Amino acid sequence: MTWSDPEKLKRVKDFGISGIAFCVARESGSGKLFFGNSDFNIYEVDALAEKPEPAAFEAEGHQSYVTGIVQSSEKQLVSGSYDGNLIWWNSESKKPTRSIKAHVRWIRRVTASPDGNIVASVADDMVGKLWDAHSGKTMHTLKDHKEETPDHYPSMLYAVAFSPDGKWLATADKVGHIAVWEVSSGKKAAELESPGMYTWDPRARRHSIGGIRSVAFSHDSKLLAAGGIGKIGNIDHLGGPSRVEIFDWQKNESLHVIEDNKLKGLVEQIEFDPAGNWLLAAGGDHSGFVSFYNVDTGQLIKQEKAPMHVHELAMNDNSTGFFAVGHGKIAHYEFKSDRPPGPAAPPLPQDAT
Repeated sequence: MTWSDPEKLKRVKDFGISGIAFCVARESGSGKLFFGNSDFNIYEVDALAEKPEPAAFEAEGHQSYVTGIVQSSEKQLVSGSYDGNLIWWNSESKKPTRSIKAHVRWIRRVTASPDGNIVASVADDMVGKLWDAHSGKTMHTLKDHKEETPDHYPSMLYAVAFSPDGKWLATADKVGHIAVWEVSSGKKAAELESPGMYTWDPRARRHSIGGIRSVAFSHDSKLLAAGGIGKIGNIDHLGGPSRVEIFDWQKNESLHVIEDNKLKGLVEQIEFDPAGNWLLAAGGDHSGFVSFYNVDTGQLIKQEKAPMHVHELAMNDNSTGFFAVGHGKIAHYEFKSDRPPGPAAPPLPQDAT
């Protein structure tokens, strides 16, 4: 188990990129990142290099924003886009091996099961889908989320995450509705509600905004956290508190609601500490934030500004740090961890001195 202390978090470096990086995947055991961008391209970069230089995949791929990317196996990437397509890529040749019209509206997020055998996607057609990562065949189509908000505007299906044991999948939408699915059968196992994530503006814009933008299971798969934004005052600047809600999802019980007015904006990604001590929430409005909360109490442990609005994170091996991608930058963070002391060395024999 890795002992990571949020109080010892350090931003090691950050570097500029063109456009907005919406999603990121990291090659295991290295600092090589693959990220999807607002210019419709996928880029590769060695984020640990002295001068990182992102290089775009040259092969033709997506025709709109690339909003999801995962590494499902050693040499295979799967990406999703606002064009509704999922594309399988060989990560060495940087060429596509398969393209599927997966959804009829914008794909919002793509994720992979812990063993890499299943890919999940969610989109604004309000459908989640599970795909065989090897064959590209549809395994299950998950329908639960309503197409319209209570105010009769189109809803959006933003968030998806597998549980660490691979048995469960969570999907979450604009109005704060969460569904938990059994992966093997595709059947719905639970429903949760977090209506505080949704704002309806009846005057200035007649617009529905907010929504759950991220979900994550704890490492024992017993807790589920949802991240988004609280009630929004200034819709042009995402002027609402960052909001996290932690559930015991099997009991349908809300354990903590955390709203933070200091650093406002959307919680774009959540990660649980493998040891179960803290929760990491990252996101932003026109600026960005990285915040840590105690899982048991919901209390803030540490918070700092990020150099950009953060869209997604890629954790290091053993959660010793992470890479954050977003508006115009990539940032690398590390925990300067203090490992607990091991057992005291036995005393030397008298005749050994």
